[in-house]
Amino acid sequence: QVRLVESGGGLVQAGGSLSLSCVASGGTHSSYAMAWFRQPPGQDREFVAAISWSGGNTYYSDSVKGRFTISRDNAKNTVYLQMNSLKPEDTAGYFCAAVPSTWITYIREGDYTYWGKGSQVTVSS
Repeated sequence: QVRLVESGGGLVQAGGSLSLSCVASGGTHSSYAMAWFRQPPGQDREFVAAISWSGGNTYYSDSVKGRFTISRDNAKNTVYLQMNSLKPEDTAGYFCAAVPSTWITYIREGDYTYWGKGSQVTVSS
């Protein structure tokens, strides 16, 4: 069983930056694709960004492309989400997700097996 713990959320003004981290522990597989999803208030959870096990492939939703950067440090079992030029519409609970995979990167919520409990990001106007 993989445990994912997010940190780094908080309150920031529009135009500011925040960095989220997700530390993974446990699990029996040697490689995992990772992703960030978010759930705005009163809305469904949506895809934000994903990264392959090697870090060589990354994918972003159109709404965050050019502003957010996903990265990972496998030696630290950690995936990051650097969020710049934040907008009020970025306000959401941000969730880290993982799925055993060496080569394929997934962007659908249903493809992910393990989930963190989330970290709240609030962007004020």
